[in-house]
Amino acid sequence: MKYDDNGALIQCELEGVKLLNRGKVRDIYDLGDSLLFVASDRLSAFDVVMPNGIPCKGEVLTRVSLFWFEMMDFIPNHLISMDVTTRPELVKYAKDLQGRSMIVKKAEPLSVECIVRGYIIGSGWKDYQKTGEVSGIKLRPGYRQAEKLDEVLFTPSTKAEQGLHDEAISFEQTVEILGQEMADEVKDLSIKIYTKAHDYAKTKGMILADTKFEFGVYDGKIILIDEVLTPDSSRFWPADKYEVGCSPVSLDKQYVRDYLETLDWGKVAPGPVLPKYIVEKTTEKYLEAYKAITGKEF
Repeated sequence: MKYDDNGALIQCELEGVKLLNRGKVRDIYDLGDSLLFVASDRLSAFDVVMPNGIPCKGEVLTRVSLFWFEMMDFIPNHLISMDVTTRPELVKYAKDLQGRSMIVKKAEPLSVECIVRGYIIGSGWKDYQKTGEVSGIKLRPGYRQAEKLDEVLFTPSTKAEQGLHDEAISFEQTVEILGQEMADEVKDLSIKIYTKAHDYAKTKGMILADTKFEFGVYDGKIILIDEVLTPDSSRFWPADKYEVGCSPVSLDKQYVRDYLETLDWGKVAPGPVLPKYIVEKTTEKYLEAYKAITGKEF
């Protein structure tokens, strides 16, 4: 295991266990009949993984996902167990893996990311300013930044290889990739999950502005995979700080992005080392998000 000077887990190495993929944040291992997802403390911004990480981040992402998996009981998910000691080959790594790992089903991932937007912000806002559309969907004129949309939008994207940018696609293109029936199903499921999470978040003093989901096929059925409704995959705003016409304060890595925008850096690898105060403040953001979502102290 490789930890940085702040105690963040940067790289996971499991002797005798086959590494399938090392993503921006997650390392995926083959356990034969299942997979092991390990959420590191790595942080990516502008599609570049930073050289140092954010302590506790991987555990927050994993535990928040578990919370939502349990709430979204109308759709099956890939989780088998959070307890790595159920696998003999992982027992000696339990101290490092427990709390940040999931043993999951071997689903076949769909080649589309399912993005849902309830508010106009981020890339959606930029597209709207240029074209009056978001992912090919024509919107009425007059929206202001961060304003609630008249209806929830499904705005899927391709899943790019590491280092490349995902590309927004229309629903018609999604149908070409997945077929009509599957495209309709993931659209309906995405909006249903977002709506339930949005309504719950309101009761906790938060606004879920947008999020992205990943689905897979297991035993011929669509299931929810990867992380779900975490600060990495979603934009949560404290409701008491929400304001239309600007980019609201968010409980995620936006704090790091804002810092990076002040640097003379070309947004290509290698990324700059994050100073200690940025790391500490970002950890605070993730822990704040965990408490706000689950109602529990980390």
